[in-house]
Amino acid sequence: MFSLDLGSSSRYCDGVSRRDFLQLGVAGMASLGLPDVLRAKAASAQSPASSKSTSVILIWLDGGPGHMDMYDMKPDAPGEYRGIWKPIRTKVPGFDITELFPKQAQVTDKFSMVRSLYHDTGDHFAGGHRMLTTKDMGVSGANNAQKFPGIGAIVNRELGSRVNGMPGYTATPHAASIGIAPGYFGAHMLGAQHDPFLTGDPSVANFQVPNLNLANGLTLEKMEDRRSLLTHFDSKRKHLDAHPTAQAMDRFGREAYEFVTGPTAREAFAISKESTRLRDRYGRDTWGQSTLLARRLVEAGSTFVTVHFGGWDHHWDLKTGYENYLPKVDRAVSALFTDLDDRGLLDTTLVVLCGEFSRTPKMNDGGNGGAPMSQGTPGRDHWGNAMFCLMGGGGVKGGQVVGSTDRLGQRPHTRAVTPSNIHATIYQVLGIDPKLQLLDPSGRPVNVLDDPEPISELL
Repeated sequence: MFSLDLGSSSRYCDGVSRRDFLQLGVAGMASLGLPDVLRAKAASAQSPASSKSTSVILIWLDGGPGHMDMYDMKPDAPGEYRGIWKPIRTKVPGFDITELFPKQAQVTDKFSMVRSLYHDTGDHFAGGHRMLTTKDMGVSGANNAQKFPGIGAIVNRELGSRVNGMPGYTATPHAASIGIAPGYFGAHMLGAQHDPFLTGDPSVANFQVPNLNLANGLTLEKMEDRRSLLTHFDSKRKHLDAHPTAQAMDRFGREAYEFVTGPTAREAFAISKESTRLRDRYGRDTWGQSTLLARRLVEAGSTFVTVHFGGWDHHWDLKTGYENYLPKVDRAVSALFTDLDDRGLLDTTLVVLCGEFSRTPKMNDGGNGGAPMSQGTPGRDHWGNAMFCLMGGGGVKGGQVVGSTDRLGQRPHTRAVTPSNIHATIYQVLGIDPKLQLLDPSGRPVNVLDDPEPISELL
């Protein structure tokens, strides 16, 4: 057992520190429960869903990014609504975005924007749970325990990885929702074997994935000795060889061994092999390098990869915060779509970018209870009544704007969309039936999605 220190960061308005310590179990050859991940993959291999070899990269803006300052500008609204920045035209007529996104403006033909997403809660935890699991289930800041599996865990259970030797569900640099790790990205009742595999920060010098390290005192030679010993015992128990369980254990054991010792995962995580020029294009920061690593992972065979961009709780001094954050997002997202397209991966890789909710259309006075502007420029507070979600690649049409909000950006005006519709679209892209059911701990079947209709305009 070892701890991965995710480093220090600021507190959000809920008071929860963003300094998280993840306890990562290591037993023998690989992460705890890895053979179970492989069993899930094998179990789904006979399903028609697994024949569609698409993958997903979910870029999670933890803390709540504001639609009015990014992808749903309102230049004709009163000043306290329209905000600080102006919209710019993009490659697609009518698809205007913030002036802080000049690079994305050149690739809007490669992705689409849902402007009419909503779930009607301004609670960080309730919003995060609804966006990552689609379920309400009474989750809130006062009751923030996960109550349903996250979408990545469900995908991992249904499909596993696309290539043997790769984790099916991966998170870079880590998985956390509103300060809880893995939070609503976790597998919950599906079991810890479907939690995301964590990479650590790929922007650090001499980056290595700690989860791939062997347990203390265990070398590849000793592992091979153990395998040889097991083979010897197995040869003395011939009567078990034909038993299906024994055969499955042997196969899953071989795949777990391949994950730790084989070249596939190690090659995928070797981000240093990318050219200096490409790494610079993504940005030499945690967000940029994590996005580049996500591309490497789906290219190598991971099915669902989450990328964590944290710190979006801008109740005040929005100007300073967004002029730091938005250029990083612009660089990473534009580089990802261009890179996927250049490599012939865009048609098989769906990119999704969203957060747990948005920010209030009307800006506050920047005082946070004190004198106006005492905390810097005005900011925006919590808002779940109108949000955005970027989706592109994986067969999703590019250059589309789905839905609209009213003139002040307060609520959907046309084509209202819920988190269930977002998830249904992701499942459709992956080849998973959106009407999928899971068994809850009591054995009762539960619909994964309460509304299994995908966004037809995108497909």
